[in-house]
Amino acid sequence: MIRRMLERWGPRARRVGDDAAVITGPGERLLVVSTDTSVENVHFRKDWLTPEEIGYRAATAALSDLAAMGARPLGILAALTIPGHWRESMDSIADGIGDAAASANAPILGGDMSGGTELSLTFTVLGTAHAPLFRSGARPGDKVYLTGRLGGPGAALRSLELGREPRALHRDRFARPVARIREAVWLAGHGATAAIDISDGLAGDLGHVAAASGAGIHVELERVPLVDGVSPSDALRSGEEYELIVTSPVDFDTAAFESLFGVPLTEIGLVGDGSPGVSLTLGGEHVEAPPGYLHFKQ
Repeated sequence: MIRRMLERWGPRARRVGDDAAVITGPGERLLVVSTDTSVENVHFRKDWLTPEEIGYRAATAALSDLAAMGARPLGILAALTIPGHWRESMDSIADGIGDAAASANAPILGGDMSGGTELSLTFTVLGTAHAPLFRSGARPGDKVYLTGRLGGPGAALRSLELGREPRALHRDRFARPVARIREAVWLAGHGATAAIDISDGLAGDLGHVAAASGAGIHVELERVPLVDGVSPSDALRSGEEYELIVTSPVDFDTAAFESLFGVPLTEIGLVGDGSPGVSLTLGGEHVEAPPGYLHFKQ
């Protein structure tokens, strides 16, 4: 659908395809802008999260797009569609949005509000960067690194869908994700060449990097750090992680990274010169990559 829209727009659309748009302006720093929407019964359900968690999680998802570009936040614009039955929860939703903004040092600058039939939270996030990290920057020979541990959000979602209470650790990763902004700025400053945040699953999002860079990417799943109680195959399917995948021709000081940020940075694979795509192995055996999240198939 996006490709068809871009074909219709032709020269009226420019440089579309990364986690955020990069706008050239005066001075050395570039303006980085992204918009992200969270819709009731598509991205969340009322009985799974508190109103505060819904606001926090939606704003964090948008801020994570700045992290994926290695950008420092300037601020947030919030466009909220509020059904009548949600109005009594708006104070708590606003508190969650404010918590996410404060955690990223991204002041709320304005926005819009409308009535509607389902709760919808749309955030436009603005940031700056000297040298943004694009999906197209991976080159053969680059190593592939991952921040944090995977699998918690997927495990929580499976429990919720079965009507079970998730483990506390899994639920926390689902309800209170972290936009890895400080980590991304560090990685960009230490030699990263490409980046993306994991919103639709490890394989699906790596596929975007592979396609944009015209490169093959190989990942050894046994090297992927996991949240307790999660298998490699479960972690592979887990979306809305908001951890970062980056590529780099230089070796990162992973011990220094973990000491500074309190989360691991792990080398999980390598960029090759084969056909664009992602290959996965577990213990030397090929693993079929699951599809990424598709809104219109849910």
